[in-house]
Formats: sequence, structure tokens, C-alpha cells
Amino acid sequence: MNDIISPGAAADKTAEELAGLKNIVMVVYALQALSFLWGVTAIIGVIVDYVKRDDAVGTIYESHFNWQIRSFWWGLLWGIVGLLTFWFVIGFFVWFAAWVWMIYRVVKGWLKLNEGKPVMPA
Repeated sequence: MNDIISPGAAADKTAEELAGLKNIVMVVYALQALSFLWGVTAIIGVIVDYVKRDDAVGTIYESHFNWQIRSFWWGLLWGIVGLLTFWFVIGFFVWFAAWVWMIYRVVKGWLKLNEGKPVMPA
């Protein structure tokens, strides 16, 4: 499958390096999906994102790293809001909305990755 590289991409990236970045992005999507069962996997995923994000600058994978990082932080924020409002019943609905939104983010990102396209907007 051909990987599309955005204009201005680092020309020194080899096909092997791009394949490695794609694998890392795929693993982080899997970690985010597993976080519905074990929340700690999302933390591992965001750490991997921050460590490897600089390697992806100028490639389509840069948008995926940014997408995953934003998904983590917004998901965490809404999880906390749901926790704080749980006793007022609205917290359950906030958690449910955050859960559906995270599923959407993981699925959309994974599909775009498999199409060889960036995720926009990050």
C-alpha cells in the first residue's frame, strides 16, 4: 500500500521508518481501544504519542499522533467532568457521551490510517 506523505515532508524518511511510524500509530489506536477495558492503556498510548510525535513531523502520521493526544486529553477532561457531576445524575450522561465520542475518535483515526490519509482536523 502506498503511504501518502504531505507536502514539505522530511525527505530523509525511508519506507522502513514510515512503516515503523504507521505501526506505532496502529498500536496506540489499539491501546486506546483497550482503554475501555483497562484505562491504564490510554496512559501508555499517550506517552508513546509524545515520545514519537517528533519523528512523524511532516508525514501523514503527524496528524494521527496529534489526533490521539487530543483524544486522550479531551476524554480525560470529560471523564473528570462526569465524575464530578455523577451525583447529580448528569454525570452518567456525560460519561456515556464521552465514551461514544472516544469510540468515534478511535474508529475514525484507525480507518483514516488504513486508507493512508491524515486525520483532519486534528
